[in-house]
Amino acid sequence: MAQNLRAKIPRTDNLVIFDQNHEATRKFVEGMGTAAPGDKGTGVEIAGNSRDVAEKSEVIITVLPEPTHVKSVFGQILHPRLPDLPALPSSSSAPNRLFIDCSTIDPTSSTDIANAVHSSSPARFVDAPMSGGVIGARAGSLTFMLGCPSHNGSGNGKLLKRVTPVLELMGKRVVHMGGSGAGLAGKLANNYLLAVSNIATAEAMNLGIKLGLDPLQLAELINGSSGRCWSSAVNNPIEGASPGAPAENGFEGGFAVGLMRKDLGLAIKAARASGAELELAKRAEEVYEHVEDSEGMKDFSVVYRWLESRNVGATLKMAK
Repeated sequence: MAQNLRAKIPRTDNLVIFDQNHEATRKFVEGMGTAAPGDKGTGVEIAGNSRDVAEKSEVIITVLPEPTHVKSVFGQILHPRLPDLPALPSSSSAPNRLFIDCSTIDPTSSTDIANAVHSSSPARFVDAPMSGGVIGARAGSLTFMLGCPSHNGSGNGKLLKRVTPVLELMGKRVVHMGGSGAGLAGKLANNYLLAVSNIATAEAMNLGIKLGLDPLQLAELINGSSGRCWSSAVNNPIEGASPGAPAENGFEGGFAVGLMRKDLGLAIKAARASGAELELAKRAEEVYEHVEDSEGMKDFSVVYRWLESRNVGATLKMAK
C-alpha cells in the first residue's frame, strides 16, 4: 500500500510512515533509496511515532490489527490537541486533516473514534476497511468499503469526493456503503463469508484429492464452475493452483489465521448485537482456533493442511 502511495502521489508530496515493526519500515525506505530517519530525499520519511505522523500530515491512513490498537493510537494522536496545519499558499485558511482508518474493527468502536476526532480537532474521520489481501495490496487492486457521510448541507459531499481519490491510489474499487461505521459493517459481512468459503474450499480440495483427482485439474474445474470463489481462484491452498498465493511459499505471508479468527469474532459479535442468525459461525470459529494452535500465524488458507493432517484411510486411485 505504501509503495503504491509513494509511486502515485505527486513527487513534491512527502510520505511519512510509522510502524511498530521498525525492520519493516527500514526495508521499505531502503527499497525507496534511503534508510535515514527524517531523510526526505526520495519523498519518504520515517516518523518517530503515530503522533509525529499526524502532526506532519494532511491525510493520515491507519491500518491496525485490533480495536484496542486503534483506540490507543488515536488516543496518542488526539491528546494533547493537534496543532493546526499551516495555510496553503493558495488559501488563507489551513486545510483540515483527514483520517482514513483501514483497520477491521467493530463499527461501534469506529464510530466512537470518529466522534472523538470530530470533537477534539478540525479534522474528519472515515472508516475504509479493505478486501483483497496481501496480493491485492501489492498489486494496487484492493476494494475499499467506505463509511463516510455523503448528505449535503454540512460539506460531507465534499468529504466523499476528497476521500475517494486517496483510496483509488491503493485500490481499484471504492464502494460507498453509507455513513460512519457502514464500511466496517460491509467488511464484517464480507469476511464472514470469506471465513466460511475458505474452509469450504479447503474441504472441497481435500475431498477431491482423497477421491483420487489431480489437484490442479480439480482447481481448474472448480474455478470454471459454480463453486468458484476468491479462496479457490486467488488464494487456493494447493501449490500451483493460484500463482503467487501463500500456498506456493509454505503458507508464509498473506492473511494470518489469527487475523481471520479475529474478524470472524467481530462478525459474530455484530450478529449477536443485531439479532442476525449465523448457522455456520460457531463451527468455523472452532476450526480457526484449532488451526491457529497448530499452524501459528500462517496464511489462513493453511486450513487445508490442517484438514489434510486429519485424514483417515487411503487415497483412492483414479484410472487414467
